[in-house]
This record gives sequence, C-alpha cells and structure tokens, in this order.
Amino acid sequence: MRVLVTGTAGFIGSHLALRLLARGDEVIGLDNLSDYYDVGLKQARLRRFADDPGYTHIHADLADRDAVEDVFATYRPQRVVNLAAQAGVRYAATNPHVYMSSNVTGFLHVLEGCRHHDVEHLVFASTSSVYGADTRMPFSEHQPTEHPLTLYAASKKANEQMAHSYAHLYGLPCTGLRFFTVYGPWGRPDMALFLFTKAILAGEPIRVFNHGHHKRSFTYVDDIVEGILRTLDQLPGRNEQWSGDRPDPGSSGVAPYRIYNIGNEKPVELLQYIHTLEECLDRKARMEMLPLQAGDVPDTEANVSALVQATGYAPRVDVRSGVRHFVDWYRAYYRA
Repeated sequence: MRVLVTGTAGFIGSHLALRLLARGDEVIGLDNLSDYYDVGLKQARLRRFADDPGYTHIHADLADRDAVEDVFATYRPQRVVNLAAQAGVRYAATNPHVYMSSNVTGFLHVLEGCRHHDVEHLVFASTSSVYGADTRMPFSEHQPTEHPLTLYAASKKANEQMAHSYAHLYGLPCTGLRFFTVYGPWGRPDMALFLFTKAILAGEPIRVFNHGHHKRSFTYVDDIVEGILRTLDQLPGRNEQWSGDRPDPGSSGVAPYRIYNIGNEKPVELLQYIHTLEECLDRKARMEMLPLQAGDVPDTEANVSALVQATGYAPRVDVRSGVRHFVDWYRAYYRA
C-alpha cells in the first residue's frame, strides 16, 4: 500500500513511517523541516529510515498549494495520514498566523489532494485540546467541543469540521484522532517530559504549572502509532454510528467520517509523573510551582471505548516503562 504521511520528520510521524515501512508499505513522506524547534533532531529522525528503498522524502510545505498538488499527482497515494501541523499550544500567542497557514490552509490542500486523486482513506491528527474547559471526565467524543481555549485547539476543531464536509460532499472517507498527551523517545523539545529531563540533568529548576495538580492521560508514542495503523487499515463506512460530537439521527450515517479519542484511559497526576522521572534519572527535581497558565486545562482523561470497539485498540505501555524508554533514549542521544 502506498501511504502519504505528512510530518515524517516529526515526533509521531517518524515513528509511524518506521512502522509502515517495517510492514512492507511504501511511504511518501512530506515535511518542511520548520525551525520551530531543533532541525537537527528532525533530520536525525529522518535518518532512521531515509535510506529505506520503500521511502521517498518530499521537502515541501503543506501551505504550498502547487507543491502539495504535485505530490498527489506524481505519487498517487492510496491512503493519507496527515500529522504535519504547527504544534504547541502556547506558541500561538506570538505566532498565530503560522497556525492558520499550516493547520488550516495546509489541511485544505490535503483534503483537495485526496478529493481529486481518489484517496481511499484520510486519517488526520486532532487533539484532546478541542474539549476546552469541559470538566466532565473522561472526555467522550459525544461531548460538545464548540469552545476551544487556544488557537491551536481551534485550528484542530476546524480540521474536524472541514473533513466532515469533504466526507459528506465528496464521499471522502475521513477519520480524525484526538491525541492525548503523547510522549516517548524522539519527542519534541518543547514538551514537558523533554523540558523536565533537560533541566533536572542540568541541575536547574523545572516549572510546574497549576502547582502540579494537573492530571493527564499520558500516552506512549508506540501506543499512538498502533492506533493510527489500526484506524488507517479500516475504512469508515456510510453506516457509521456517529459522525461528530453529538449524534444526529438526521445526518448520522450520511458521511464516511469518524472521530475517535486515542490515548491512555489511566490518567496520571503530574507530580507522580515527575516522581517517576526522578526515579528513572536517579535525580531529584527542584520545582518552581506556578499558577495555571492561560489556555491550559487542569485535567484530561480519555474515553477510548469507541476506538476499542472499532479496532481492538488497547494501550500497552505503562507510564513507568514509557518514561524509562524516554530517559534511555535521551541519555544516549544527548550523551547526558
């Protein structure tokens, strides 16, 4: 199967590309190697599979309409996984335009490519951030998501709505996955586990927001990739039970469209997460306790029963093992 994966130099995209290649799929990887964070890390991720005969890399930006159209016309992917996006919740406060360019305009170009080139299935990344300040736990796909608290979340909510319209109007099979706090080796340097590890090893204090009272559905990257693969292999049909936040008997089953939570159903308190990291590093953290940040939410907890029912998905890596895997990678990569 020929699969176009956008964001193959990224955290999740690089792990996904490796899994697809390992099972014999042909991967067309697209990434613009933006300098939002260390480009050297992105290039190192790519080197893990760049020489695989089943991999073709395209250095292009999703916001470049002609470039994206050329990729679809030249390589004719059968299925597409869209992971490329401007990441980071807080970066939008100072760079809002890049979110619209990458996450909205870029996604439109992907949808158009899929529409005009008979793509069998589009799987795209959304986020648990779309639930905003909703305090009903665990988060279910049936809860409303009309009030995102950040521009990043708003851009991902826009993706969900855009995909639904293409599924409805053009019969394009689409599946959106709402990721819950992904972590693991080769992660992004702006993520908490990466920042904490770097600071603790340097003997510097770590910034702990909401005084550590966060609770998160921390999900190991391999478990996320497994869910993506299971979803990619199963096309949504027009008889799906629901196609949006709240099932509407008047529209349910019309569009080949699904939205799933994907994450660990066992949330962990942030202070426990930090304690686990301390044990893996054999170092104590100096903590600078700070109030809740604007746009942040105290807790997330995933209900993944719909994805389990549809694909048999089940996260397997516990937080202690996952943090250990990350620490081992970090020490080896940075020789720390």
